[in-house]
Amino acid sequence: MAAEVFYADLRAKSGENLLDKVGRLFDRAGFDALIKPNDLVAVKIHFGEKGNTAYIRPQFARKVVDKIKRAGGCPFLTDANTLYVGSRSNALDHLETALENGFAYAAVGAPIIIADGLLGRDSVTVPINRKHFQEAKVASAAYYADALIAITHFKGHEATGFGGVLKNLGMGLGARAAKQAMHSDVLPSVDSEKCVACGRCTRWCPAGAITLEDTAVIDSEKCLGCGECTITCNEGAIAISWKTSPDAIQEKIVEYVDAVLKNKKGKAGFITFLVDISPECDCCTYNDTPIVQNIGILAGTDPIALDQACVDLINALPTLPGCKIELPAGADKFRGLYPSIDWKVQLVYGEKIGLGTRNYQLIRV
Repeated sequence: MAAEVFYADLRAKSGENLLDKVGRLFDRAGFDALIKPNDLVAVKIHFGEKGNTAYIRPQFARKVVDKIKRAGGCPFLTDANTLYVGSRSNALDHLETALENGFAYAAVGAPIIIADGLLGRDSVTVPINRKHFQEAKVASAAYYADALIAITHFKGHEATGFGGVLKNLGMGLGARAAKQAMHSDVLPSVDSEKCVACGRCTRWCPAGAITLEDTAVIDSEKCLGCGECTITCNEGAIAISWKTSPDAIQEKIVEYVDAVLKNKKGKAGFITFLVDISPECDCCTYNDTPIVQNIGILAGTDPIALDQACVDLINALPTLPGCKIELPAGADKFRGLYPSIDWKVQLVYGEKIGLGTRNYQLIRV
């Protein structure tokens, strides 16, 4: 049976702005039925790394918050700390970054709770008995919330091909130890001919695994596998060398989505923005030129169908002039960005373990 995915384009006019469209998507997707009076509702969102401007605007989060309140819920914005050393690796820095990026209470109408606590250690162990993990460490604030609304910015990703609902939930709501476990198949390597020994990667590495000699050198025994050094290198001198295959990290992320949603049956909804579709993750301290034009906003209760619909809408368009790749309408944009990564793995595996279906009906709102 096809899942319903609701879609609104980005056209606006007097009397109907984009915030109104977000509200209509919330209603048409039936999200009010997910929320009971006084439910604590986790609104999962990426607050953006310092220097990145592609993250979802706080005004959109405010609209979702207002709709949750009208449904009787008690919303809070949340995300978990990062594994890498950046502006969101502990709750204090994370909160300051969120505020600097516009997510103050006055703007969004809800408090922010960092889901895995001060240092990323506050988690709940959830049994899942899957291929890679028997149990998963889910950030505690997300686990204990009564309901969940995930607001996702869809974009490319250097380890999974693209980052959508699955990445936002699975990697986003795993505690720091969980992030390390999910990244354990990643082993970056340095191209000595490209490396200029600038030291940028050494400052970014959370494990102190990178030292400078004539070039950067990565100690594989210390390396956590977070892979963030690959995107911080301005020379393109560090690339991912997979310990097993690019498939493993995708499957691990999907298993964490299973854990995150395990106690949220009938209590989770997803809104995805196809705007500023950058080639890399919002965890970068920058955002490159979008790969295709802005498309719209999607909503639904099936994370697999939603991610599949987003990929299909993006791939149906030609790339924008001056972006990172040049591909015609119909070409696979994410395989073009990351030729070694088969992004379909996460959707196929998610469908296999019962998270949803790749078969969807796109309903214009």
